[in-house]
Amino acid sequence: MNSGPTTAMGGYEIPTHRVIRGRLQPPPSKSITQRALNLALLSRRPVIIEHPLLAEDTELFLAALNTLGLESDLREDRLTLRPTDPPDGAEIWCGNNGTMLRFLTAALSSLPGEWRLMGSKRLHERTVGPLVEALRTLGARIEYMESEGFAPLLISGGQLDGGAVELDASLSSQFASALLMVATQARSSLLLRLDSPVSVPYLDLTGEILESWGGQIEAQRDSKTFRVEPSPLSLDRFVVEGDYSAAAYPAAAAVLTGGNVLLERLGRDSAQGDRRFLEILASMGAQVEWRESGVEVRAGLALSGLEVDLADMPDQVPTLAALAPFASGRTVIRNVGHLRIKESDRLAAMSSELVRLGAAVVERRDGLEIEGSWSGNRVPDDRVVVATHGDHRVAMSLAVCGLRRPGVVVDTPEVVAKSYPGFWKDLDELLDS
Repeated sequence: MNSGPTTAMGGYEIPTHRVIRGRLQPPPSKSITQRALNLALLSRRPVIIEHPLLAEDTELFLAALNTLGLESDLREDRLTLRPTDPPDGAEIWCGNNGTMLRFLTAALSSLPGEWRLMGSKRLHERTVGPLVEALRTLGARIEYMESEGFAPLLISGGQLDGGAVELDASLSSQFASALLMVATQARSSLLLRLDSPVSVPYLDLTGEILESWGGQIEAQRDSKTFRVEPSPLSLDRFVVEGDYSAAAYPAAAAVLTGGNVLLERLGRDSAQGDRRFLEILASMGAQVEWRESGVEVRAGLALSGLEVDLADMPDQVPTLAALAPFASGRTVIRNVGHLRIKESDRLAAMSSELVRLGAAVVERRDGLEIEGSWSGNRVPDDRVVVATHGDHRVAMSLAVCGLRRPGVVVDTPEVVAKSYPGFWKDLDELLDS
């Protein structure tokens, strides 16, 4: 095995002048795992979830289900959930898991009892106001325990009404996904109209998974209107596919270092929106080819910058930003203002750290402009300890950048545990000696 990133004062020093080569099975999808856990709570019926992601976020969600009356048994990558008598109230800790907070805000509104949803300081800075207002329209009883529009929340659960709801979805698609799932447990149908939705592929993903559990959902072609009918949810076995969001990092690393990687157990026809990142890599000059065992990503002759709207794929903004200084011309990323309310302000985080590394970056209100100043030119090599801002995606993206930009030290490498605990091990094993 290669030695991998070297431990240095202040974090992990990323090795340079090495090539990413090999094959890798990316971790299971975090988005899909969390939707499955939420539907298990709503259905309150036994289910087996195969290949669930085991990471910080999903473990927080699973602990909440245990508190809420679902017994869990994990054996050899197979999670069995069985309902027991639920409590009549509980305090649920969400950590910094925004998806969990939003999904449970809706789900617990339909579960009789007194529920308190709490989390980290950063989670309490990420609004749930649009979701709470929509749920109140459906009869939910939710109180803000501190600041209006933000957790912690006090929820008095009971069956929701149906009806027509308009939702501001400009900040997160998770508000809409939470409503679509809980609407299956309402007294009557839900007609949901979305205003300025972002990350629309995640709504498609929610709809596809919900239907597999027996949910009845209709979507208009404009992706702004949904109808959900009350229906029991039940599924004996659910299989979680590989995570395109996580797969983007080794794919980008292979392209940046002149190597190649075969990514296995990814659904070619997956509804995951981040699947399109492969198309972006191809547009920049990479070679992407589907094979029987997976998708192979190979470096091309050179990288070219591009202008792209990533409103539907915001998690890949840091990944693309890490490649951009090495791509000829200018890379312009637009329409991603909602990145400012993620685990960090990802636009500010990536801009500040890339500038510290010597890149030419302009931070816009809703995007980034990055010059390909390291394409064909000398790359800075001074030692810089970069900050992850407590954000797993910032950490992994800066690690990718550090494979070509010498001297990059990631200050808190452990933050990757939120979604990709094996990231450093996988990176180590793919590095050519």
